[in-house]
Amino acid sequence: MRAKKGFARNRAKKRLFKKVEGFVGGRRRLLKSAKETLLRAGVFSFRDRRAKKRSFRKLFIIRLTAAAEMRGIRYSRLIHGLRLANIGLDRKSLSELAIHDAETFDAVFNKVLAELKKFDDALAARPKAKTA
Repeated sequence: MRAKKGFARNRAKKRLFKKVEGFVGGRRRLLKSAKETLLRAGVFSFRDRRAKKRSFRKLFIIRLTAAAEMRGIRYSRLIHGLRLANIGLDRKSLSELAIHDAETFDAVFNKVLAELKKFDDALAARPKAKTA
């Protein structure tokens, strides 16, 4: 006897049509269009989850640049000073501190400035290389 796929196919179609409920026209009602649209939507959502991370990181860097320049140094010096001071805060938490808790950010900033000063003094104390 031939095995038919009736119940399983209907259940699979039901699951698919449940996923495409908010779509418009044939994208919601026709099986082939619904499958194609759902596949494309998955590709977009995968791509945009990564794009969202990129755009938020960009926002955090813009915020930190503004906060650093208000206090008189460049963003790159701020990040370098954080590494020198072994401060493990990421850009997201630093930008939140800069916006919502300026006193704490200033305390972190003062530690960064102290480490940068030590680094610059050590750099200035090194003997100059002779040029030929």
